[in-house]
Amino acid sequence: MSTKSTSQNIYRSKKVFVGLSGGVDSAVSAALLKERGYDVTGIFIRAWQPEWLPCTWRDERRDAMRVCLALDIPFLFFDCEKEYKQAVVDKMISEYKAGRTPNPDVLCNKEIKFGVFWDKAKKLGADYIATGHYLSGEKDQSYFLWTLTKHDLEHVLFPVGHMKKPEVRKLAKKYNLPVAEKKDSQGICFMGDVSMEEFLLRHAGASAKAGKVLDIKGKEIGTHRGLIYYTIGKRRGFEVMKKRDSSGPFYIVAKDSDTNTLVVSNNEADILEFSPRKILLKNVNWIKEPALPAGRPESPELTGQVHYRGEKLPVKLSVVGRRLSVEFRTPVRGLSLGQSLVFYQGEECLGGGIMDKIVS
Repeated sequence: MSTKSTSQNIYRSKKVFVGLSGGVDSAVSAALLKERGYDVTGIFIRAWQPEWLPCTWRDERRDAMRVCLALDIPFLFFDCEKEYKQAVVDKMISEYKAGRTPNPDVLCNKEIKFGVFWDKAKKLGADYIATGHYLSGEKDQSYFLWTLTKHDLEHVLFPVGHMKKPEVRKLAKKYNLPVAEKKDSQGICFMGDVSMEEFLLRHAGASAKAGKVLDIKGKEIGTHRGLIYYTIGKRRGFEVMKKRDSSGPFYIVAKDSDTNTLVVSNNEADILEFSPRKILLKNVNWIKEPALPAGRPESPELTGQVHYRGEKLPVKLSVVGRRLSVEFRTPVRGLSLGQSLVFYQGEECLGGGIMDKIVS
């Protein structure tokens, strides 16, 4: 008996629901699973979308349906608009209003793609769910998946996880998928091609209050439109008065919600002085918890990633009360409370947490 037929016999009774976004990655995931012998159903998940944006979800659903027709697999539609609004959008806006910078893609994965999706799929008899996430290489999306638990991973499949994009495109053509040449989507996970600033202006602008921009000595040098629009480490969106041409760009080094002020600097030494080396995390989740060497207080060789596609930086971990303390070897620019810090051992994602408090 061939390996292929054996594989098909093993998986024929295993039902997997594939989240089809209308894009090429999830389409190829469905094709690969069908080829391996799984009982595959394509699922399009409707997200929430602002009324003031062009409606795109119907076009994406149409492409998902075309993929299912091409693969001759069933198609189902999950309307999760209400869940998206409550679990992702409302939480995100609340965090911004509190002066933090959340990551909506992390929220989306935790609450919807691996939460609501699995709950609905399980009720309909699915053994697994699958998505088109990449887990390595240039397109590595593991930064957004640190909230997955060991229990989640027992029923989640990533068929293109360790592939490269050109390889996926090639497979899409091999399977004659109608989205083989479709461009990758851009923008915020649930909204499409729109900036976060524009979104916040429309949905949280009423809570934004203009304020002062200060230099590191406390001198007023400009104005801002409201703290919710600004992120530590960024250099756009605020006004600086009487700026000299040779002074270089000013970067945000601190936000003070009590005084409604931004602190900025154009001096590298000052920026590094404001950049922390140690930070406390909350909501820590370990996909694979690292073991501390016996008799040694330091953590094993781990790295931390503070931005998607950012550099993986060496870190040392310790427990402070009920929170995890993370210390970097050198000060790190652009750490923003509310964002994710994700841990790796080599290329393996171990878990992560939310940056909650800077330790001076």
